[in-house]
Amino acid sequence: MSTVQDIVRKYFPDSRKGLIAGGIPIGDIADSHATPFFAYDAGVFSKKWSALRGALPGEFTISYSIKANPLRPILEFFLTRGAGLEIASVGEFHQAIGAGADPENIIFAGPGKTEAELELVLSRGIGEIHAESPLEIKRIGRIAARLAVPARVAIRINPSAEVQGGAMRMGGKPTPFGVDEEEFDAVLDFLLSDSHLSFSGVHLFSGTQILDYKILLAQYRKGLELAGRAADRIGRPIHTLDFGGGLGVPYFAQESELDMIGLRAGLAELFDEVRQDTRYAGTHFLVEPGRYLVAEAGLYITRITDIKTSRGKKFLIVDGGMNHHLAASGNLGQTIKRNYPIALVDKLGEPEEETVDVVGSLCTPLDVLARNLSFPRAEVGDLICVFQSGAYARSASPLGFLSHPTPPEVWLDAGQQTLVRSRGDHSDFVRDLCPTVPVKA
Repeated sequence: MSTVQDIVRKYFPDSRKGLIAGGIPIGDIADSHATPFFAYDAGVFSKKWSALRGALPGEFTISYSIKANPLRPILEFFLTRGAGLEIASVGEFHQAIGAGADPENIIFAGPGKTEAELELVLSRGIGEIHAESPLEIKRIGRIAARLAVPARVAIRINPSAEVQGGAMRMGGKPTPFGVDEEEFDAVLDFLLSDSHLSFSGVHLFSGTQILDYKILLAQYRKGLELAGRAADRIGRPIHTLDFGGGLGVPYFAQESELDMIGLRAGLAELFDEVRQDTRYAGTHFLVEPGRYLVAEAGLYITRITDIKTSRGKKFLIVDGGMNHHLAASGNLGQTIKRNYPIALVDKLGEPEEETVDVVGSLCTPLDVLARNLSFPRAEVGDLICVFQSGAYARSASPLGFLSHPTPPEVWLDAGQQTLVRSRGDHSDFVRDLCPTVPVKA
């Protein structure tokens, strides 16, 4: 389910010839805020949250992974629905607190945490730190002793290869992420030897962008195996079993959406077994999705500023590009460039008449949003929408490249549009990254 027609039918059903999101024609939003910009439909966030919540057993909680998109209204949206938050930096910790999160409901994962970062989050009462190495465990213990504060630590495990899957593998091979499964017992003993640390549980993360629910179920079984192993070793159930994220969304024509009905049935069967096993009594199960919850709610809108033909190839040149949406350009992990779902905003359903490349205005041949795209006949001034743009788009892009203005973000909800981040210059980009660093006017 990654064609434009399928996406529009499922998430933007009020659209006919022209794209309507959140009850508002995209052209009206462009008139209000100019292009390029990102727009987010709150109704799609609700659909995704309900689909995931409905697939998970009642014992599960959901922690939204901020790295997918740290926009404050998104964090507030999920917090009001009872989500926790997963962070990977102190900057994200500040984002979480600013959105109203209780530090107790924040988990901190990711390699390379600095001493200053660990000290700050421990001093603020963070819920859990998910350690990635023995050195990090030692560092947390030393800081906890100095601050005389509790430190709840889970061990992130790099599992064996048999449960790998998804578009980007995170485990099952040499990696900076987590402790190798074969070293788990020794690392657990090392953690337990530090009286300033409280062992809270296990974090499993094998891969991302998983579209086969059977792979997810295999990973969850692996997580339960590791949690049971830890419980046997310490003589009690662990507090937390974090299954990670990894739930994918379809971006490309050959991909199918994740079967949530199959996932729900498989988890129901699995947890019938879990409830009979005393090793999991009282264990807190969680997932930490990002992309699955937000990608399909986001739209990137840009306008055609020029059309040219070079040696037989037609180019639509737009006022956006890879500096705003690196992933759509294929420069964020794609080995071979594949086109995101992309459409002319006011020509939905019109016949495809030409083959074009859609390119940005940067001085690099990498600035390509689409190659060899079959399109209705386009004109200068037409709006182009890149779908599936709610995750790893603006926040994962080189916003400072060539010092073009940073794109604004607009929140759409039941016919209302709210500008939640203004268009900015390069200093806006600096403030985003370093909120405590003053920027001279």
